[in-house]
Amino acid sequence: MGITKLFRAAMIALRVNLMRSALTMLGIIIGVAAVIIMVAIGAGAQQQVDAQIEGLGGNIFILSGASRRMGGVTTGAGSVQSLQQEHADYLQTQLPDIEAAAPMLSSSAQVIYGNLNWSTTVEGMDNRYLTARNWVIANGRELSPQESSAGGKVAIIGATISKELFGESDPLGQTIRVNNFNVNVIGTLKSKGQDSRGRDQDDVILMPIKTVRTRLAGVSNSNPTRVQSIYLKIYDGADMQALETDIADLMRTRMKVAPTAEDPFMLRNLSEMVATRAETTRIFNSLLAAVASVSLVVGGIGIMNIMLVSVTERTREIGLRMAVGATPSHILRQFLVEAVVLCGLGGAIGMLLALVVVVLLDQVVGTPAVMQPTIALISIGFSALIGVFFGYYPALKASKLQPIDALRYE
Repeated sequence: MGITKLFRAAMIALRVNLMRSALTMLGIIIGVAAVIIMVAIGAGAQQQVDAQIEGLGGNIFILSGASRRMGGVTTGAGSVQSLQQEHADYLQTQLPDIEAAAPMLSSSAQVIYGNLNWSTTVEGMDNRYLTARNWVIANGRELSPQESSAGGKVAIIGATISKELFGESDPLGQTIRVNNFNVNVIGTLKSKGQDSRGRDQDDVILMPIKTVRTRLAGVSNSNPTRVQSIYLKIYDGADMQALETDIADLMRTRMKVAPTAEDPFMLRNLSEMVATRAETTRIFNSLLAAVASVSLVVGGIGIMNIMLVSVTERTREIGLRMAVGATPSHILRQFLVEAVVLCGLGGAIGMLLALVVVVLLDQVVGTPAVMQPTIALISIGFSALIGVFFGYYPALKASKLQPIDALRYE
């Protein structure tokens, strides 16, 4: 009997007990759908991590002030305001592996345009900050040297600010009010989305650091060129661990820290933190996929059970087929094809169910999920293999029946 006839015979046999066939496929459907959904969620999470790494701008160190202990309580990082703008210039000249050493000083502000206002974060910077944070100018231009040195009243605004204050209008050349002074918009930033902590990276205004220091953050008499942090972007291929030690040593020397004293700064390898999170995400999603795969095995056991029942119910039919010339190999192939068709259909339905769930997760719930066609096809193929594996024993049992015994079975 050819494969086409075997397939037709299998479909007829499955339609005879349609409800039982559907319930039998349920285990395979759930198993395939679960595997594809788990892998899709994992791929979405990995895509988010990759976007965060891209948003950071590559290999990044963040140098910030140290924490302070007051009455046994440790305050947050940066509470010791020890960093100065010249530290960024110093590191840039001393370490050739640093692509950009960008000082940054942030402050909150209320921004007004016409009858609209928005509370946001203003980050004082120079053009090195654009390189260090991988910011891309969508429209307009970056700061001029004169604006940076003189503290010009200009701003480059994020996508969220542009949307909230200007809607579909072009913000370039417009004047906005930041707290109590007017600022001219010279550029807009390409959207980045949320960071690893869920903060909207586009809800930001970039201005010359001198402007932020004198008009928003306030100039300190003891530290007039203070900065909140310094972003250090490292060229690809550089030894990050060795650089971490070099940066710390240079800063201790520059700040004249005693050998036994603690560092008056904190140095974080942000890329390493994100990479660790990515590895944790991969391991967690692999475990989820492995757990989901168990349901495929459970579904396969259900297939074997139903096929054994089918062999018992169709014993007289098997005897009749053998009596009119069917060989044991014909019977073996017939039941094996039935099991494979049952699993294959379950796999296909499971893939469609997974596609619907992935779309709902991504578009409605907001959980990032990426459907991978290769994984979907592999899951369907694997479900068919389960049909072969768990259907072989019932098919073999059917092929070994003796025609006389089978015809006498009631």
